[in-house]
Amino acid sequence: MPAPERIPPRSVTEVDLLARGELTVRGRIREASNGVLYCSVAYEGREAGCVYKPVAGERPLWDFPDGTLARREVAAYEVSEATGWSLVPPTVLRDGPYGEGMCQLWIDPEPEDAPAGAPLLALIEEEEPGEGWKAVGRAEVGEGRTALLVHADDERLRRLAVLDAVINNGDRKGGHLLPAPGGRLYAIDHGVTFNVDDKLRTLLWGWAGEPLTEEARAMLDGLAEVLAPGGPLATRLAELITPAETDALRARVGELRHTGLHPRPSGEWPPIPWPPV
Repeated sequence: MPAPERIPPRSVTEVDLLARGELTVRGRIREASNGVLYCSVAYEGREAGCVYKPVAGERPLWDFPDGTLARREVAAYEVSEATGWSLVPPTVLRDGPYGEGMCQLWIDPEPEDAPAGAPLLALIEEEEPGEGWKAVGRAEVGEGRTALLVHADDERLRRLAVLDAVINNGDRKGGHLLPAPGGRLYAIDHGVTFNVDDKLRTLLWGWAGEPLTEEARAMLDGLAEVLAPGGPLATRLAELITPAETDALRARVGELRHTGLHPRPSGEWPPIPWPPV
């Protein structure tokens, strides 16, 4: 669905708009597994499209407490902002037409024929990825055939792979990647994150076992500071996830800082989400 025409910002930030604006439901995104509504949001002369996921529309999961997915989406945004990478669109927790829920700015992706919209994932018949690509693993493509799943060797994806390891993302699919104008990359759908158990499932395993970039290591050092008890991020997350989940988050950051490596699949959990897109 196209977003309403955006009015240039004045003093109203995108977070202000999402948190305080009037929500009007425009339609339902039917392919989503949970209740997801496309809305417009208007506040003090500014309007934008957004996604509203009411807690009442969440499908129960066996490994996550009921009614917590919206808060996990907001927590993922808060951590993304703390990294300085801003990989998650502005996201807030607020009341709406169907009760409390997550409200996130709508992102119109770049067309595939635009430079920023070029494919980030591919299935190839070759045994090894070509230059500029990283191998994930072989996937069934029907009629007993397999192909090699690859993703772009792209610094934006590499940052996202680190963020997913930090927040313990259990569902990083290709359809969650939104290349945007200006070369930006956004990632969406972070409801199954911050579990205390290892749940990392992603299509971005291409750097598994490789050293983290210097940028990522510096980011993790800064993240550890704001996650310390009483730190600004820890204080904000206390409103969104449990103390045990925050402790597990600190432990994951600590482990990444200690090893200096992108994590490998643990072998205790399917490493790639299904369906992958």
